[in-house]
Amino acid sequence: MNILPELKDRFRTALETQSTDSLDLDSLLEMIRPAQNAQFGDYQANMAMPLGKKTGQAPREVADKIVASLAVDDLCHPPTVAGPGFINLKLNDEWITAKLESARHDDRLGVTATANPQTFIVDYSSPNVAKPLHVGHVRSTVIGDALCRILRFCGHKVTSDNHLGDWGTQFGMIIYGYQHFVDAVAYQEKPIDELGRIYKFVRKLMDYHSGKASIPSRETAIAELKQQVSTAEAAAADPDAKAEKKRQKALKKSKAELQSAERGLAKMLESHQEQESDEALAKLLPLHTDINNAVLVETVKLHQGDKYNLKLWEEFLPKCRDAIEEIYKRLDIKFDEELGESFYHDRLADVVADLKEKGLAKESEGAMCVFLDGFDAPFLVQKKDGAYLYATTDLATIKYRIETWNPDAVLYVVDFRQSEHFDKLFATAEKWGCGRSQGIALEHVKFGTVLGEDGKPYKTRSGDTVGLEGLLDEAESRAYDVVAANDEAKPQGWELDEPSRRHIARVVGIAALKYADLSQNRESDYVFSYDKMLALTGNTATYMQYSYARVFGIFAKGDVDATSIRNSDAKIRLDEPAERQLGLKLLQFGDALNEVLVDYRPNQLTNYLFELAKSFSAFFEQCPVLKAEEEATKNSRLLLCDLTARTLKQGLALLGIDVVQKM
Repeated sequence: MNILPELKDRFRTALETQSTDSLDLDSLLEMIRPAQNAQFGDYQANMAMPLGKKTGQAPREVADKIVASLAVDDLCHPPTVAGPGFINLKLNDEWITAKLESARHDDRLGVTATANPQTFIVDYSSPNVAKPLHVGHVRSTVIGDALCRILRFCGHKVTSDNHLGDWGTQFGMIIYGYQHFVDAVAYQEKPIDELGRIYKFVRKLMDYHSGKASIPSRETAIAELKQQVSTAEAAAADPDAKAEKKRQKALKKSKAELQSAERGLAKMLESHQEQESDEALAKLLPLHTDINNAVLVETVKLHQGDKYNLKLWEEFLPKCRDAIEEIYKRLDIKFDEELGESFYHDRLADVVADLKEKGLAKESEGAMCVFLDGFDAPFLVQKKDGAYLYATTDLATIKYRIETWNPDAVLYVVDFRQSEHFDKLFATAEKWGCGRSQGIALEHVKFGTVLGEDGKPYKTRSGDTVGLEGLLDEAESRAYDVVAANDEAKPQGWELDEPSRRHIARVVGIAALKYADLSQNRESDYVFSYDKMLALTGNTATYMQYSYARVFGIFAKGDVDATSIRNSDAKIRLDEPAERQLGLKLLQFGDALNEVLVDYRPNQLTNYLFELAKSFSAFFEQCPVLKAEEEATKNSRLLLCDLTARTLKQGLALLGIDVVQKM
């Protein structure tokens, strides 16, 4: 049983006897929450205040009426009303014990699967396969994977789809680079490293020449901004002018825009100077002045089936995908589908034709656009040169997914910078007949940026984006240091041999990386820190894993077999406050999972696991297990330890994190 849904059902019945016709019952029921202070009980319901305001009654009087109609005698002590109308509920110890006894024999730990299963498509990770995975791919990959695991555990049908970028401009870049810059020996020895080098080199040349071409327009923009600043300064100096605050704000904005434009131009010119001082690069710059257009030509040739480009693409693609798959294996990430952009290429013309036929896409300056209410710019689905865009592919993907899997919801786990794209995509899909009004929820599960200690996007010292493989290597290396130091500090001396230390370091290192990300509010940026993520205290995977290992330390010391005690005649008792608190927290596992799915936030689960680990720590300190005064008390506490370990293991598994029995 999940506690909160049960309480909400009971309150719903009670509220339906009140005058609530004009109120949203679901909103009122969301006001039932775990109590912040244990002295008021276990749960608190605060709907009497808005109800009283709506009906003109005193909130406390409303609360008394709700309590009078509330049937919770089988699971709670008599509810009490406090203050202006807070309804406090304390669960019966007998009820808690009965549910713990049931959970002890249940592989699902008492968590009830949803009575209304839905079909979800979860679109996540989705890298451009022509270049190595980097730190920017971490969030989408681990958040998407966790959501898939949690949705499945809660009883929903899920298809995970890695929508690979395997057909776009990046392959035009590699094809061009392969033709002009490949080191044949390096390619034979380490093809992925060489393709990655080629990609970066072509990108550098493209940025240089596009930057050069933009200098006149940048200088014109700066001149215009200087004029704006002069005008704003003159207005601000006019003693007779009105709205002083507004003038100062306009001046400040103009100055900020000017400074930003000047800094941008200066930074670009500095970069150009560095590139021009590189002898090898400087020789190539004048030879590839049209590189941006040449890359587009190679991309178009690939899309049109040019035999040479298609042959190269077919050669490069498996190598690229194999390299990415190695990273996914280390992260224990699996997908049901990996339908890349190339899969949808032959569907794009039909998408545009259908949009035109339905009057949704119209020509504008030679391009095909969907004009949407509430947006300044249209949604471009075909360029004037006939090329298609991500928008076209995304629309084709939506249609295919609906036709193939008939989903209730499609979740796109993509960073916040793509918000406008998805807003337009969903609005277009709705008009096209593939949206919420047709029973299909399209959701952008957005997330923030991984930052370095300097508060800027996390990069190497040279300014390059940090590669994910290197990130994992470093996490495992640092985890090894933590594991070794912890092992060598044990009072009875070290316990782990070298292979065990290496295995534990791999598990702990990967777990630390994932948990550090998942424990954040997904919409927030966060600062990446190896030291913080591997700490043995605080809300870290290492602390959760240590709590799990501590249980097995107790079992090992007492020569206890977990399965035997679980299947014994022993009974769970809650005689001490710390035992009751731990028991109650164990029963709130299902509620934590429900909270995750309210708005697709895995940190609701990490918060729960941290609270559970803290409750177990308090229990461990206050309630001797192996040295309990009575055998019945000892066995009860062993059962609580076992349930804690199983819940931690299951909760971490839903985050894609493994555990170890020794640390």
